[in-house]
Amino acid sequence: MKLIGILLVLLMSLPVSAQRNIDRVGQQWNTDKENRIVDLDEIVALLPRDRIPPIDDPVYWEIDRAKNTFFEHEPVMVVDIEGDARAYPLSILMWHEIVNDEIGGKPISVTYCPLCNAAIVFDRRLAHGGEELLLDFGTSGMLRKSDLVMWDRQTETWWQQLTGEGIVGKLAGAELTMVPSLLISFEEFTGSYPDGKVLSTETGAQRDYGGNPYERYDDLGVEQPRLFDGEVDDRLPAMERVINITVNKDHRIYPLSVIQEEGVIHDEPFGKPIVVFHQAGAVSVLDTPDITEGRDVGAVSVFEPIVNDKRLTFQIYCRCISQS
Repeated sequence: MKLIGILLVLLMSLPVSAQRNIDRVGQQWNTDKENRIVDLDEIVALLPRDRIPPIDDPVYWEIDRAKNTFFEHEPVMVVDIEGDARAYPLSILMWHEIVNDEIGGKPISVTYCPLCNAAIVFDRRLAHGGEELLLDFGTSGMLRKSDLVMWDRQTETWWQQLTGEGIVGKLAGAELTMVPSLLISFEEFTGSYPDGKVLSTETGAQRDYGGNPYERYDDLGVEQPRLFDGEVDDRLPAMERVINITVNKDHRIYPLSVIQEEGVIHDEPFGKPIVVFHQAGAVSVLDTPDITEGRDVGAVSVFEPIVNDKRLTFQIYCRCISQS
């Protein structure tokens, strides 16, 4: 079956409405701000660029070494290109948000925005205006709609992390290509990719890896999320996790609470057959101060259920819960 790229994000909607001075943190930009596809008033400046430092020279551990640091229910982003499988623990990504890397000969950026719980991988190569560009990304210190705004070091264009679109600068209007990835537990990764490698805590920065600076951020009882002052869509709890399936730029949303209850969902959004699976055993990194104590939200994967031109139907064989 073909893995379909998915976004598991927190549900918030509508732009920040209050005008913000994007230069108020004393940051000087060489960005062409006249070339843009969004209103500058939608962008909020909080920190100087790269105050949240991206990882440019990632160091990896073999699985046996990684087991001494990461626990079995820890969520990790997984990228597998040409048999080269890497795991990126969210406990590290939440402090760095971007890893510029190369896997299987493909230059990529692994990105994570804690405020949206959006874990997305992009191809760093871009064909634009007759040029073939190789970009690497940093954190701008700015947000738009509570989502990370990235910047590239080659043109200083600003990019919306959730969509991979250039929004302000020379490359405004360009779109990065997303690379399929999984968000699963460390235990699932080690079982599925025994020869895989894991991003290490040897980042060159001193951070409280394993600690959560966003305590109770994703509590479903929260009505107005932190750092978000726009109007909240009330059709679901503001901090509900949702799966976004995109077909030809059309979107369909599946709440995690529904997926958890059903276990398996077959659907055909916009004429494309999919199957959605839920697997318990991965905790939220945005819940408790100590990530090991976070509540179990599980992991979701989406596939096109076709093998050898035959469409398959799945059902849950057993949902057994052990009690101690």
